[in-house]
Amino acid sequence: MKKLATCLIGGIAGATALNILHQAAKYLDHNAPHVDLVGEEALSKGLKSISIKPPAGNALFGATLASDLISNAAYFGLIGNAKRKNLITVGAVAGLAAGIGAIMLTKNMGLSDAPITKTDKTKVMTVLWYTFGGLVAGALMRGLRK
Repeated sequence: MKKLATCLIGGIAGATALNILHQAAKYLDHNAPHVDLVGEEALSKGLKSISIKPPAGNALFGATLASDLISNAAYFGLIGNAKRKNLITVGAVAGLAAGIGAIMLTKNMGLSDAPITKTDKTKVMTVLWYTFGGLVAGALMRGLRK
């Protein structure tokens, strides 16, 4: 399969896996990160900064989820630039970097980090879940390139 196709498919798969994990876990564990709340705040503030009224309620959740899927798919798709033999390692490192970035940069970007840093367990889950998304992306890309 062509490299671009594997990047797209792998990126979408990693982003989807990450979001399914986030959404399911927040209903199962009260310490689970709520990355969606950070995304909603970012989308609302971003739209307000350009004088656009942000959506509210379910519309805001849907717009945030779509934005999150697109941005994570693009990020995880970059993993595909690695050589086939390194895709899983690069996926893990990219996911790890995204997870650490999420917990360390959110506050610096003017957003509330409470939904993803409220406990040490929450922080660990945030990092592990992004790492999982990167691993899914890298593993699928590697498999598609056989």
